[in-house]
Amino acid sequence: MSHDRDDLPDRHAPELPAPRGPLSAGVLALLRGEVPPPGPEGADAADPYGDDLQLALYCCYELHYRGFAGVDPAMEWDPGLLTVRRAMERRFLAALRRDVPVHDDLRSAVKELLTEPAEGTSVTWFLRDEGELRHLREYAALRSVYHLKEADPHAWVLPRLWGRAKAAMVSVEFDEFGGGRAERVHAKLFADLMADLGLDTSYGRYLGPSPAPALAVVNLMSLLGLHRALRGALVGHFAAVEITSSPGSRRLAEAMRRTGAGPAAEFFYDEHVEADAVHEQVVRHEVIGGLLEEEPYLEGDVVFGMDATVFLEDRLADHVMACWRANGTALRAPLPDTVAAAA
Repeated sequence: MSHDRDDLPDRHAPELPAPRGPLSAGVLALLRGEVPPPGPEGADAADPYGDDLQLALYCCYELHYRGFAGVDPAMEWDPGLLTVRRAMERRFLAALRRDVPVHDDLRSAVKELLTEPAEGTSVTWFLRDEGELRHLREYAALRSVYHLKEADPHAWVLPRLWGRAKAAMVSVEFDEFGGGRAERVHAKLFADLMADLGLDTSYGRYLGPSPAPALAVVNLMSLLGLHRALRGALVGHFAAVEITSSPGSRRLAEAMRRTGAGPAAEFFYDEHVEADAVHEQVVRHEVIGGLLEEEPYLEGDVVFGMDATVFLEDRLADHVMACWRANGTALRAPLPDTVAAAA
């Protein structure tokens, strides 16, 4: 008996989350096949950084990754859903262009990225010096909405590059995807880290508890990756991640060792200290250099991608630190103690 591949269930697809407002309720109802698509006017009235819009936009983008359990794969290109997604994207992007302080040129933007934050002023400093296992578990849960699909959003830029930029970007992505070894794919290494911390490693498991600032960080990647016109900004985003990753990863590796998180938890960040130090040089000199050699008019987009990344990461860090300093949770609901407790 033959089957259409679109009719087969995806055992890796997560469950749909609960809505967080009228916009996400309309999108989720559409994905369940219950109602017509919501109108774009709902996006125009929504907080561009708020839970409602960010969750709705995340769910639209997730259809381009693994989808959701019980959702028809054909919804990926549903015209009504694409219309409301476009309205949300415009709302989000307009807010970023309004709010992000953008450097005048690439040199000054890179210089700031290379400047380490003062000791004690970032989440990674806190985790290294003061963090407890509960903080590390929350941090891993927050980051899992990206790290379980690490490097996937950036792969969309590959067919939009050529020459030096493409060759260099492929070399970095090859490392991100394990260099041909499934057990070394960075998403798999992060799942191993989560297991050490007693977290559920299922893809998309912590979408529901993730607050809007965490979703916005991931949505930016998807937004830039899915639009060819924003390819320069995606390269800038990737550069910002790689330039800032190695020092922060070193502090996180030290935090994992200090708290006895486990060997896989330590290894994930140790791996990023070494790999991203190399990636930083390749991205700066070959990916950006090759892109701007071919398309020098994209320099402003590259800078915007860098600065928008920092802006959203800073918003997430402010949220996390405010919650932790108040002895609360940075998630929308506290984590159970272990995977067994969650079950």
